Amino acid sequence: MSVDPGAAPTSKGHLNPGSPSVRFDRFSLGRAFDPVVRHVWAVRWVVPEGVVLPQRVLGYPAYNVVVDASGAALHGPTARVQVRELRGRAWAVGILLRPAAGHLLAPGEPPAAPPEGLPLADAPVAAIASCVDEDSFRHPELDDVLRCWLRPALARVDDTDALVNEACRLAEEDHALVRASDLAARAGVTPRTLERATRSRLGLSPKWLLECRRLQEAATRVRADPSTDVSALAAALGYVDYAHLSRRYKAVLGETPDQTRRSAGRDRERASPDAAPERVPHDAATSRPRG
Repeated sequence: MSVDPGAAPTSKGHLNPGSPSVRFDRFSLGRAFDPVVRHVWAVRWVVPEGVVLPQRVLGYPAYNVVVDASGAALHGPTARVQVRELRGRAWAVGILLRPAAGHLLAPGEPPAAPPEGLPLADAPVAAIASCVDEDSFRHPELDDVLRCWLRPALARVDDTDALVNEACRLAEEDHALVRASDLAARAGVTPRTLERATRSRLGLSPKWLLECRRLQEAATRVRADPSTDVSALAAALGYVDYAHLSRRYKAVLGETPDQTRRSAGRDRERASPDAAPERVPHDAATSRPRG
C-alpha cells in the first residue's frame, strides 16, 4: 500500500490510544521507501512519578525497529497482544517495516528477535537522538537520517519480499478474504508457495495475516464505540458467530470483547482531569511501545 507523503499514516495496532500524557506522531518517508517502510512513528511521554500507563498493542505482522536513548533493536511480529507500561519521561522513534523487510536489517530467515529485541549495532542512534528536542522531533533532519540508513536495504528487496508484502496488503485491505487459500489465489500463487514465503520472512502463516486484521478491526471498533453490536461485527468480519469471535479474541488479546468494552470506559474515567492516577513502585523500569 503506497502512502501519500502528504498524508499522516494511521494505525490500528495500538489498541488503547488517547492518553494526554502520550504523544504519537506517524509519518511517511515517501513513496521511494514503500518497499521497505510502512511508516515511521515517534512517541514521547511525560508520566508523573509513581504513575503507570499501560499501552496494549496487537502489532501488524511485520518487524519494528525501535530506537531510544539506550540504543536500537529489531522487534519481531507476534500472534499475541503485548502490554507496554510507560513510566517517567522518555521518547522513542520506531520504524514499522514492510512485512518482509526484517531480513534486510538482520540475519536469518526470518530474523530471530527475542522479546526484548535484537540489538542493531549499525543503527544511527546518536544521529536520531540529535533530532529530539525538549518538546518535539525535528522531522526534516530525522527523515534524512532514516533515509540515509535505510537506502541500502532498498536494493536488496527480492521477489519473495514483494510477494509477502503484497499478501499482507491484500489480507489487511480486502475484507472479503477470510481463507488462506483465497488469499493465495489473490496473490497469484499456490497456498504452499505463500505459506513458505510468509514463514521464511515472518515466521507466521497466511491464516494469521487474515486473523490479525480481523482482530485489530474488532478491538478498534469495540473500544471506539462501546455500543457496537458485537454479534453483527462478528458476522461482518467473517466469524461464524459471536462465540467464535469471542474465543479467538480472548485467545489472542487476553480478554473478551465485553472486557474491552468495560476497560475502555475505565480508561476514559482515568483520563478525566479529576481521576486519581494509578500508582506503581518508583523504581519500576521504563518500557517502550511499538507501532
